[in-house]
Amino acid sequence: RRRRKRRKGRGRRRRRGAMAAAAAGPFSLTEVLDAFRRCVTEQREVLLEPYLSGWRGLIRFLQSLGAVFSFISKDAVAKVALLEGHQQQHGFVSLQSLVQHELAAGPAALRARSDSGCRTVLRLHRALRWLQLFLEGLRSGEPRTSVLCTDAYNASLAQHHPWVVRKAATVAFCALPSRDAFLEIMNVGSQEEAVAMLGEAIPYIGDVYSITQELFTQHKLLDLP
Repeated sequence: RRRRKRRKGRGRRRRRGAMAAAAAGPFSLTEVLDAFRRCVTEQREVLLEPYLSGWRGLIRFLQSLGAVFSFISKDAVAKVALLEGHQQQHGFVSLQSLVQHELAAGPAALRARSDSGCRTVLRLHRALRWLQLFLEGLRSGEPRTSVLCTDAYNASLAQHHPWVVRKAATVAFCALPSRDAFLEIMNVGSQEEAVAMLGEAIPYIGDVYSITQELFTQHKLLDLP
């Protein structure tokens, strides 16, 4: 029995080690495409497991760019971990099931919780819009990544950040690498192949964003504090 327990313990440690290694691996646009492709069911529900997998890939993308995006990537890491905790605790399969569960407690109780799943999804949802717009800009061929990133930020996350954060972000964006460097980070081959795969991935990301936007609009959750 003791040997079996030790083997089980070693197995758990190996699995945790493998998960940590996967989380620390290089960014792959292929993995993000696959995750967001699997997100939406025929019933237009957003499945949590591939949603979180897609976000882990996007976080690796942000982290590969260094300190410029640390103010977003660190927050995203915390939000993904929090959402994983909600998923494991309650067994949520989709964003829709998470929302329905938390709404059942009543609007006042939901708004009082700073760690609610709905609030966590909303923060990731806003960041996903920024990433969607930025990736669309990269695909468009505009070489000035600082302009692309600033425009995407101003059209999404900026309205939810205080002035100090907005100012720091726009200054940081001036140090972004070139468009060629961004396409290389995608790890899918040539620039042409990277642009083609962006063309495949962006609609899936946009679909997840649109469904989540409709869900939160329907339940009046877009202004959660």
